[in-house]
Amino acid sequence: MKKTLLPSGWVKPRGYANGVAARGTQVYIAGQIGWDEEARFVSKAFGAQAEQALRNVVAVLREAGGRPEHLVRMTWYVTDKRAYLAAAKEIGAAFRETIGDYDIAMSAVQVAALIEDDALVEIEATAVIPD
Repeated sequence: MKKTLLPSGWVKPRGYANGVAARGTQVYIAGQIGWDEEARFVSKAFGAQAEQALRNVVAVLREAGGRPEHLVRMTWYVTDKRAYLAAAKEIGAAFRETIGDYDIAMSAVQVAALIEDDALVEIEATAVIPD
């Protein structure tokens, strides 16, 4: 069971949840970047890397027996805030196609660089698979 948390009187956020409460088996997914299963980057474009990183998150989650609706938290690390914002529509479409609803607690943080030089975005996630 997963419940989205929205304090009384708060405006519903667009594109994320302020908080999520859930019970079950916790799954911690390490930061995923925009490369494929053979560690090759799919593109140098921000939106394409974000889409692949989301697919990688789901692939790891499926290994635990989970599904996208079990995700409760994501942290996005981006190397360029402007590139992230410019790709917002593409990222939103990829998110809806890969993950579904925006009922996930999310944060986005701009960082100076990621460990893999060609990586533009890294997504860390937590899921709770109901008992």
